[in-house]
Amino acid sequence: VQLQASGGGLVQPGESLRLRCAASGRTFSSYGMGWFRQAPGKEREFVAVISWSGGDTDIADSVKGRFTISRDNAKNTVYLQMTSLKPDDTALYYCASDPRGNFYRTSAYKFWGQGTLVTVSS
Repeated sequence: VQLQASGGGLVQPGESLRLRCAASGRTFSSYGMGWFRQAPGKEREFVAVISWSGGDTDIADSVKGRFTISRDNAKNTVYLQMTSLKPDDTALYYCASDPRGNFYRTSAYKFWGQGTLVTVSS
């Protein structure tokens, strides 16, 4: 599986961004997808996960109510809609696929994209 994340950029506090992760190499609709982020000097942390069908999702408490994960299996793409962005959301955002076990942990994911940088600053 190859994953390509995009959509990052520089935004002001309170603005929105939508990240995309395009997948190829396997039947996209057969596996779950997750988003993680890593801020400078910090460990990579869980942001959101979505099941293969899109029917089940989980969002980290730190972004709940502001971020939404979704997927379009016809386009082999998973999205992370981010609203009301804060400076603390500044990080490199990664998508990952095919979680097994505890999907809050990076070790559960078999494949990773290269990351897309989100910077929230005035």
